[in-house]
Amino acid sequence: MQPTIIALASDAQHRFSKIAQTSLELVAGLGVAGDAHAGRTVQHLARVAKDPAAPNLRQVHLIHAELFDELAAKGFNLAPGEMGENITTQGIDLLGLSAGTRLLLGRVAVIEITGLRNPCHQLNGFAPGLMAATLGKTANGELIRKAGVMAVVITGGTVAVGDGIEMQSLPLVHEPLLPV
Repeated sequence: MQPTIIALASDAQHRFSKIAQTSLELVAGLGVAGDAHAGRTVQHLARVAKDPAAPNLRQVHLIHAELFDELAAKGFNLAPGEMGENITTQGIDLLGLSAGTRLLLGRVAVIEITGLRNPCHQLNGFAPGLMAATLGKTANGELIRKAGVMAVVITGGTVAVGDGIEMQSLPLVHEPLLPV
């Protein structure tokens, strides 16, 4: 299956869920045009309070649609954008990517994966128990965060629902994703 963008969302307000869109404009070094989390420095309100000058490693949030299938099996029926993601993908193992992986979205936009989204208590405000449902454990007890990955925009461009996703480059050495 060709990796594909199956949904897009953004919101100019700092709300938990984002509003469905048919296309998004990605802006190099900033993120999603018009989205509350776009900027060169951190925009997530809790992170701004800690260090407003920190670089924004969370310009674009991606979640794999396969997570929604997994959550549906646990009784959570979620639509794309409801967990705050900008881009919902299908057919690509986002959580298995290396930090520093660059993805071509559509024809020209390029993003670089910076790390994992760390699930927060706001998930439980949306649906009780959702935070725990987005976490897992490896066979040796290590925590698995499943709530998607974060990225920065390297090359801007318009992306639309139905656009393909291609690996543009991989780091020479695989760096496991850590929360950012």
